[in-house]
Formats: sequence, C-alpha cells, structure tokens
Amino acid sequence: MGNRSRPQPVIAVVGPTAAGKSELSLRLAHVLDGEVINADSMQLYRGMDIGTGKLTFAERGGVPHHMLDIWDVTETASVSEYQRLARAVIADVQRRGRIPILVGGSGLYVRAAIDNLEFPGTEPALRARLEAELAALGPAVLHGKLAAADPAAAAAILPTNGRRIVRALEVIELTGRPFSATLPEYASLLPAAQLGLSVPRPDLDLRIAARVSKMWRDGLVDEVRRLADRGVHGGLRAGRTASRALGYAQVLRFLDGEWTRAEAEDQTVRLTRRFARRQESWFRRDPRVHWLSAAKPVSTRLALAVIGDSAASGG
Repeated sequence: MGNRSRPQPVIAVVGPTAAGKSELSLRLAHVLDGEVINADSMQLYRGMDIGTGKLTFAERGGVPHHMLDIWDVTETASVSEYQRLARAVIADVQRRGRIPILVGGSGLYVRAAIDNLEFPGTEPALRARLEAELAALGPAVLHGKLAAADPAAAAAILPTNGRRIVRALEVIELTGRPFSATLPEYASLLPAAQLGLSVPRPDLDLRIAARVSKMWRDGLVDEVRRLADRGVHGGLRAGRTASRALGYAQVLRFLDGEWTRAEAEDQTVRLTRRFARRQESWFRRDPRVHWLSAAKPVSTRLALAVIGDSAASGG
C-alpha cells in the first residue's frame, strides 16, 4: 500500500444494512494489516449488541476494532463528538503504520470522519423551544416549516423523524443558512478509498428479513428488556437516540403491550428495508464511492484492485 513513512489512506467500506460490510472489512484488515473503525451510529452504544449486528470479540478474528461501546444508551448521539473521537483514532492508527478501515452505513458519520465538515453547536433554549413545538404539534407540522425554509433538507429527512427535523430547524436559526448548506461538496479532508457494497433489492430484502429473524432468535427481546430495566439513569427509554433505533423501538412497543411479538418483528423488517434504501441513496449521491456487486461476497482481490486504483487516482 505504498510508503509506510507516510500516513496510510483511510479505506471506507459503506453501503446498506446486510450488504456484507463487516465480513469484507475483516478480510481487508487481515490482508492489509488494518484496524476497523466503526461508523454505525447505533454500535456506539454500550449494550446494544444483537440489534445492531455488532460483531462479538470472537467474530472479530483478532482484528482491532475502535469506536464501539463508547456511549451509554441514555446519551444523545452527537456526530460532532463522533467526528472528534474518530479522527483521533484514525490518526493513531496511521501513526502506528497501520491502515484505518472505516466501516458502517451511517452516511453522515462516514463523512464526518473523512470530509471537511463543520457542525454548528447547539443552543439549549432554542432546542427546548423546538422540542416543545415537536411535542405539541407533531413532526409533520415541523417538517412543513422545514420544507418552507430549506426544501433540500426537507427532501432528505423523513417527515416522521422529529429529532432530525428539530436539529435542522435549530441550525437554520443559529446560522441563518439552510441546513443543507452545512454539508459542503464532496471533498475529503483525509485521503480515502470508499468501497460501496450493492445488493439487488430482492436479495437485500431477504437478507434483512433473515437478519431480523436471527436477532429475535438470538435474544433481542431480552437485550432490550435489560437495557430498558436499568434504573440508575432511566435506561433505554431515557435515551432520545438509542430508544428510537431500529429493532429497539419496536421491541419496546412489544414490551409495553402495544404490539404482539410478531407485529414488532414485522415492523422491524419493514422499517429496516426502508432504511436500507435511504442508506444506499445517500451513498449513491457521493461520486467518490466505488460500487461493487455484493450479491455474492466481494472477492478480496477485486476490492484490493479498486483500492489500488483509487489510491493511484487520488481518491
């Protein structure tokens, strides 16, 4: 991979849920002497293991993994904090002459790690006012306000995603600029080769259904129950971000008696399929991503060739 006296470029393995990112990243790490850096926003939470598809220590095959289990489930996700921590890890891996392999399907977190993004701060009083409006009026009304102020941002945020709508409106008021303007053109701050894994939609839908079924069999309900029953800081239900994670939100409704177990599982499959389409759409907009067919496991040789070509062309 070139001269070890220079920092090694970041390899990013991205794409939708169930595309095979973790498996490919492990093979690349073994061949390239790499270390994996998590870019899945829900794997940042301690105890959220089964429902996020987090690899066990045994499954990691001796490959060092970073940016896992750093937050309690009661903490609200902060992409700016992730950016600070992830870049420090990347720099440390590079200093040791190893290759950082960024892996995950959270597109904003991937860009936060490698791109020249700056995230506006927050203003507690403004945030509290917007959250009160959300509680009183509902996300659809606030989404309408966002559409009037920033159509591009509204098109990228689901009308049901109250947390992201509030954040977009907050940034608009704080900066006087559209929220969409805070995401600049695609320009890497860190040299990177990005591999996108693409799976035909019918195959991906089947994989997602199989993955959700396995999560239920492996004890997702018990995992959510343990996280929800922790009394010290309020547990999972007290977490504005973690409690809304796919699978976890649906199991909470099952535990609260709103849905049957089958309904909770079916809703998880349906919403995960929808989320996977949004993930792929996000990454498809980035012209720097080199797409590989992952209908079958991507060959290591092909992935290495794409990485080499990307390095030769400068990204």
